[in-house]
Amino acid sequence: MKTINKEEISYYFKTLQDSICKQLENIETKATFEEDLWQRDGGGGGRTRVIRNGNVFAKGGVNFSSVHGKTPQAILKSLKLPPNDFYATGVSIVIHPLNPHVPIIHMNVRYFEMSDGTFWFGGGIDLTPIFIDENDSKIFHQSLQKICNIYKEGAYAKYKKWADDYFFLPNRNETRGIGGIFFDRITGDKKEIFDFVKNIGELFAPLYLSIIKPHINKSYNSQDIKWQSLRRSRYVEFNLLYDKGTKFGLDTNGRTESILMSMPPVAEWEYCYKTTPNSAEEKTQLLLKKEIDWTL
Repeated sequence: MKTINKEEISYYFKTLQDSICKQLENIETKATFEEDLWQRDGGGGGRTRVIRNGNVFAKGGVNFSSVHGKTPQAILKSLKLPPNDFYATGVSIVIHPLNPHVPIIHMNVRYFEMSDGTFWFGGGIDLTPIFIDENDSKIFHQSLQKICNIYKEGAYAKYKKWADDYFFLPNRNETRGIGGIFFDRITGDKKEIFDFVKNIGELFAPLYLSIIKPHINKSYNSQDIKWQSLRRSRYVEFNLLYDKGTKFGLDTNGRTESILMSMPPVAEWEYCYKTTPNSAEEKTQLLLKKEIDWTL
């Protein structure tokens, strides 16, 4: 059997970036993706694509990268690896919608290889609603459950818990949103894992669009925008304080603008903000916790 090599994986990720950008642009009538090509001093580079100031998307990025070279000491130490060169490629997406009734979404699929032959895949997809809609949450998690069940029995439960634990702000004792799935350093049958990663990547746009469409024309007011800005601030806190992808990008001398494209266009921190009892904001706040079975 022919072995899948890093060039094939990288090429697939480039085509995935193309496909997702095209599908997202189909629902956006005001803005299109801007492309920014960049090179990494240590080796490799990428294509950053950002959409902003649209009628659906306030700001979003669909990034592809393929970088290689000498593995930074910080990475070797944190991953407990011997000194070898590395190769990393993947697609990273964060979308911040304009309408507060449309959730923020993130997805990352990636492949890492070292010159000694060590390899693994990683990734994840999670949803961060400003206002939690339980039907959207059910659709989202049932779709992920189906993909995981095709890959391996028990994968959804394992990766869902991993996401609950990963997309968590200990400083707030709350989850970033309703979670999803997360996995890292998965190794074994390369083709089997790669097929799983491809299924996740190809699920992203159809699933997100199915969640967007019922909400994009909902009316909203200044209080909804206020709540959106506060929820976005939690997104900033997570990405800067805890996100491993952000840290990896900076530690490997990645392009700062591309790494920080995940930041929302506007966020707000208000001292000791309290939600109104029995409000939609309070309902969302109370549901920001681990171990909720959204598939039921």
